[in-house]
Amino acid sequence: MKEIIRAEHSGFCFGVRQAVDNTFKLLRENKGRKIYSKGQLIHNRDVTDELEKSGIKVISGIEEAEPGSIVVIRSHGETEKFYDDAAKHGVKIMDATCPFVKRIHKLVHEAHEKGRKIVIAGDRNHPEVIGINGWCGDSAYIVNSREEALGIEGEGFFLVAQTTIRKALFDEIEEVLSGRDLVAVNTICSATSERQKSCGETAKLSDMMIIIGGRNSSNTRKLYDISKKYCPETYFVENIGDLPLQQIQKYNKIGIAAGASTPERIIEEVISSMCEITNENNFMNEYMEEIEKSLRLPRGGEIVNGKVHQVTDNEVIVNLGCKKDGILPKDEVTLEEGQKLADIFAEGDEVQAKVIKTDDGDGGILLSKKKLEVNEHWNEISNAYENKETVTVKVIRAVNGGVIGAYKEVTGFIPLSQLSDKYVENADEFIGQEMDVRVTRVDQRRGKIVFSRKAVLTEEKEKKLAEIWANIHVDDVVDGKVMRFTNYGAFVDIGGIDGLLHISEISWGKLQHPQEVLEIGQQVKVKVLSMNEEKGKISLGLKQTQPEPWSVIDEKYEIGSVVSGKVVQIKEYGAFVELEPGLDGLVHISEIAHKRVNDINEELTVGQEVEAKILEIDKDKKRISLSIKACTAPDAEETEEE
Repeated sequence: MKEIIRAEHSGFCFGVRQAVDNTFKLLRENKGRKIYSKGQLIHNRDVTDELEKSGIKVISGIEEAEPGSIVVIRSHGETEKFYDDAAKHGVKIMDATCPFVKRIHKLVHEAHEKGRKIVIAGDRNHPEVIGINGWCGDSAYIVNSREEALGIEGEGFFLVAQTTIRKALFDEIEEVLSGRDLVAVNTICSATSERQKSCGETAKLSDMMIIIGGRNSSNTRKLYDISKKYCPETYFVENIGDLPLQQIQKYNKIGIAAGASTPERIIEEVISSMCEITNENNFMNEYMEEIEKSLRLPRGGEIVNGKVHQVTDNEVIVNLGCKKDGILPKDEVTLEEGQKLADIFAEGDEVQAKVIKTDDGDGGILLSKKKLEVNEHWNEISNAYENKETVTVKVIRAVNGGVIGAYKEVTGFIPLSQLSDKYVENADEFIGQEMDVRVTRVDQRRGKIVFSRKAVLTEEKEKKLAEIWANIHVDDVVDGKVMRFTNYGAFVDIGGIDGLLHISEISWGKLQHPQEVLEIGQQVKVKVLSMNEEKGKISLGLKQTQPEPWSVIDEKYEIGSVVSGKVVQIKEYGAFVELEPGLDGLVHISEIAHKRVNDINEELTVGQEVEAKILEIDKDKKRISLSIKACTAPDAEETEEE
């Protein structure tokens, strides 16, 4: 008995699905407007043919687009220069760049600005790699093997990866460059790794493997190579027309894997065709099914497909392939102001709708496009839940324990605890706001949806923290903001992470409390002294951004000069005067006054400002000797005492 095994992770990835869905939406919302795609939107011939028929024209450069038109940037992304050229050319951009690729652009741009040499692990001719290189002025080293990495000289590197390469290649390149002031960020898409892993596991179980995808798809070719390693009988097909029919009949266990740019319908078509080949009675079964279908009437709530038979002012008559026609009334179609049914429907058009009643009273089946749209919105919510994607909702009213958020024609509940990542006492301030949320629960049968804004905020915070950890290094001097004090120091926000500025690292002088020199909200430049990402701790230094006083003593002080200072400590033998934080001088008891002094406390007090003359500077012992009496003239009383 034959068995068909489908790899767990196959078909559209998140970035490709988003690009395709947004492009078809763009076509629907901009009828009559010129729309282009910079290069093929995805590496799949069936999808690109469908897009071309829908009105998308593929261009190789921005100069080919008409001013005022729209150009779609595919999921592979583009160079920084492309965006600038589009603006100069008067072209609007719909950016469908994969979010994971966008992150690489940002990382590379920032590292390049800091003077690091960029290294990209990947194929130099792949559009994604070309785009990444454009965010560092086309200055990157692009390597696709250990040998190419060995040819790079110098140090101070920043390594990223094409999202679809094998991790083993990234690890090899990282190993070659390690020890040469390397910062490596593994930017391989997790979906790619999962797809490659499940392909390999499926190939091990199969006698024959079918890899479905576009011939130009880099990630699909990698799946083919992985499969071939474990299953020699591996075949690369773009659609059912490429299936090796004779070979399929020879094997019992046939595995299926598909690239990130392969639509689900093509995968299903291939599997369906293979089932036909492996089932002798399949044709007869399908014939009987067609007869049964023509006799059976669709049920209420069912989604049906048909062809437009006639269009009137008030309704559209649809041939559903059964013994009754479908009736689509004008009231069940979303029309813009002044629009007629004939403006959007024509005889022979394929149409999809939802069954409201199996009998409209005149023998027809009552249909609705509006109800279908609501159903589509539920599907979008369900897809967002399954794929852990965000959706945008509008908060429309407050209810007990939270608020109601509307996504198009459907609504869901946002608990008070999920409105923010901070405590929310009153939900009224959120009414009317639009916000990105995660879908945490869907029950279409009961009409219940639960959203969470907190989940989105938490994820954004985690991503931001990960980027900060990846881009901050020991000895970096960074901008910070003083957030709060403790007895042992201050906590400083350095862009999303709080670092500890210990009281001993604030000033070269001695402090009793950090507020002696700092204020809450104060902007400061601090140096990163140590980092522990595992524990989430960063130690900072403020005094390190200023020279240590004794290191520049010769530039500011000399013997014989008169200086001002503050008395900070009184001993039996003299008083210590702070000239600046971290630099004290000693006024010996004999140098306080022209008269004999028995108790220094009778002459000086802690905190008193004084002037003194420098008698001696001993840099080896870090001592300064001062004299207060050298700056004053003896009065008559003191002269008589002497």
